[in-house]
Amino acid sequence: MIRVAQVAPNIFPVPPEHHGGTERIVHDLSVALRSLSVDVTLFASSDSATDLPRVGDHPSLAALQHRNRHVPPGVPAALDALQLEALRQRLDRFDIVHCHGEFAHAALLGPRRRQSLTTVHWRVDELDRALFFAGFPDLPVAAISAAQEAGIPAPNRAGVVHHGIARDRYTFRPEPGAHVAFVGRMTDQKRPDTAIRVARAAGLPIRLGGTIDVGNPDYFERSVHPLLGPDATYLGPVNDRAKGELLGGARALLFPIDWPEPFGLVMIEAMACGTPVIAWNRGSVPEIVEDGVTGFIVASEAEAVAALARIGQLDRAVVRHRFEERFTAERMARDYIALYRRLLAA
Repeated sequence: MIRVAQVAPNIFPVPPEHHGGTERIVHDLSVALRSLSVDVTLFASSDSATDLPRVGDHPSLAALQHRNRHVPPGVPAALDALQLEALRQRLDRFDIVHCHGEFAHAALLGPRRRQSLTTVHWRVDELDRALFFAGFPDLPVAAISAAQEAGIPAPNRAGVVHHGIARDRYTFRPEPGAHVAFVGRMTDQKRPDTAIRVARAAGLPIRLGGTIDVGNPDYFERSVHPLLGPDATYLGPVNDRAKGELLGGARALLFPIDWPEPFGLVMIEAMACGTPVIAWNRGSVPEIVEDGVTGFIVASEAEAVAALARIGQLDRAVVRHRFEERFTAERMARDYIALYRRLLAA
């Protein structure tokens, strides 16, 4: 039996209540690994609600922000240091250490780096990652898409594992309602304002769910709020139940990203409901959306409006079937087990 430490970020609990795609993936992966007879220990914040064996005596950053008006900027680094100390004390208990956080774990692991795996859940084309990869060429890194892997230096590349989610979290909805959906952070990377314009041009109501980006709070007030109205409703943050209702009842998910999206979890969440995706051709999109099968890949607002006119041509049962074939947590776990075994054999 492989003994694996899953080291989650400290930003949100595992699993998260609303926003927190990384924490969601870490939890779904850990549960699926356990079902495949992997001995999993989760390193995560004390406010996590899971029955997995867990190590972590300190709350998440989100919990601290909820309790305190002002959280000093050094708190995330302090939480990471405390978590890594807990990991250091237990390193000899694990065959593989699988980290989903930022940078400091690479230095901690030292000679154990070759028996570790790092999954980067963010873009890798900026200076911070370039410095990181150059300094740790012996750190195996799993990409979450081929698009992301292209930005990872060859010595670090351990393979590509697309995300997956629990097969039964979202219910298949064969008959949608009248609205289209947008789910994501209210930020210029995700472009909810574009989604509103596209839906309005197509004559369809849109419902938007997601958190206001703490790193760019003015964007919502400046670019999104003025566009809201009877045909464009902002629902605020949505938990799994509300997200399932929003996505399952939608004729389509609009995904008008304006950045090199490393994966885009909401796309497969929509597919799990049988809801097709209209997504901009950036980052991972061509790997996730099968054009003309599970959605349409577009390059402009005009193309998105035209795609909405054709959305009824897609079979929602096929969309759900392709989700089950490609994007379940069990498939993700099997792919990671293959990487773990390769690392151990080397």
